[in-house]
Amino acid sequence: MKPSAPNLPMRQRLRQGRDRLATALITAGGIGVIAAVMGIAVFLVVEVMPLFWPAQSPGVGLETLWLPQDLAGLEAPAYRWQPTLGDDGGPLFSLTPLAWGTLEAAAWSLVIAVPLALGAAAHSALFMPRRLRARLRPTLELMEALPGVVIGFVAGLVLAPWLERHLGLALALLLLLPPGLLLAGGLWRQLPARLQQRLPLGWAALWLMPWLVMTWLLAHWLGPRLESLWFGGDLRSWLEITLGLDYANRNAVIVGMAMGFAVVPSIYALAEDALSGVPRSLAEGAQALGATRWQTLWRVMLPAASPGVLSAVMIGAGRAVGETMIVLMASGNTALMTANPLDGLRSLAASIAIELPEAAPGGTHYRLLLLAALLLFAFTFLVNTLAEVVRTRLRRRYRRLGGPS
Repeated sequence: MKPSAPNLPMRQRLRQGRDRLATALITAGGIGVIAAVMGIAVFLVVEVMPLFWPAQSPGVGLETLWLPQDLAGLEAPAYRWQPTLGDDGGPLFSLTPLAWGTLEAAAWSLVIAVPLALGAAAHSALFMPRRLRARLRPTLELMEALPGVVIGFVAGLVLAPWLERHLGLALALLLLLPPGLLLAGGLWRQLPARLQQRLPLGWAALWLMPWLVMTWLLAHWLGPRLESLWFGGDLRSWLEITLGLDYANRNAVIVGMAMGFAVVPSIYALAEDALSGVPRSLAEGAQALGATRWQTLWRVMLPAASPGVLSAVMIGAGRAVGETMIVLMASGNTALMTANPLDGLRSLAASIAIELPEAAPGGTHYRLLLLAALLLFAFTFLVNTLAEVVRTRLRRRYRRLGGPS
């Protein structure tokens, strides 16, 4: 039964009213988020500005914050972050070792995360069957929901002690995994056509699992023997005596492994979207001209999706720089400025989490921690903005190529 004529305009007005209310709420929410971000920035700037007034914070300046200082008992100038007690009885406020630790942790996490995430994204977008991809991709993306405190707990209390006890095994794995995977690919190419059809490249994520288990067992057998043959049975002592590298239980490598695990899902999801969004006509045209799958990926798909891939890496770097709990629990929190990846470190975010509750509001220490927060805010804001600009460029490129917008 059709509605009567007098009721129809009323229903239309109600529907239009609901649409306008929803639009107003969405607009207000967006404006509120922007206002909140700008409010945080203004608050940090206002609180940090008195640091550079001589009457408010004597002895604090660009030189003391970023340049090495002459310290009692040391022949050469050095960087020190000791906000409560310094070598001469006073506090030392050099932010350089904290910035160094932040960048070092982020760099090691990207070294581990970028190859894994981009390799998984390329395999998922170009080689994996749709049925398997529909099941594995949500699983990988679900890893992003893991709390950083859980990952830091596992890294600090499980991974770090295990790696310290099995340095030989870790070295053997590092030596065996790359050639082992290349060997697996070479053996697959030598298989008869029937076996290759039963073991397609799209399902390599599954049929490579037994091969990886075999590689692990081989490394477990070979590790102690390599340590005994090359390093006198104690790799840790050999590093300290021969190379002068002290091994800390919680070090930059542990942080990089844990943060790399945390960053992989975000880089994978964005890179996979970028590769999947490249028009299929490009790949089909390249293969029709005789290009192999690898040549199509390397010379056609990756250049076309390069803005999106770069954006994924940048967003991953922004998260790695701002990560707090993983660095706090897996780094040892030693404000060192060395190039040794086996030493501990201390990041800006971890220092804020540890020291801000104990800093006196309005004091020099308090304002320096807010300065560290402002630096993190500026870095992540610039990285995310640049990543969005790059993604916009990618969308325009896809429109020109005839792909989805």
